[in-house]
Amino acid sequence: MVMDNSLTEGPSMNSSRLTGRAQGTYIAAGKDQLALLMLMNFVFTAGKYNGSSVAIMGRNAVFTEVREMAVVGGTGVFRWARGYAQARTHTLDLKTGDATVEYNVFIMH
Repeated sequence: MVMDNSLTEGPSMNSSRLTGRAQGTYIAAGKDQLALLMLMNFVFTAGKYNGSSVAIMGRNAVFTEVREMAVVGGTGVFRWARGYAQARTHTLDLKTGDATVEYNVFIMH
């Protein structure tokens, strides 16, 4: 699947400020568990990180409370970035596949 989703400061699309886009792909990668291989960029279009991006890659076991993926690079102020991202699901609609996910990203750059 290809994704191009809103990247906001908080979980509410109505009251949170748009800061960029989460763009990339995800592939079903689990045999006995719903797990995805995530390849994505957080592309910032507002604020002090406008014009910069962070590249994230890793396994996302969807029903695990906290998932960890690697920060493998970046552009702009995040050039040479390394670190990790922790994902936590706020909401998930299994019928539509829509989800709201919180990412806490820890970066050395």
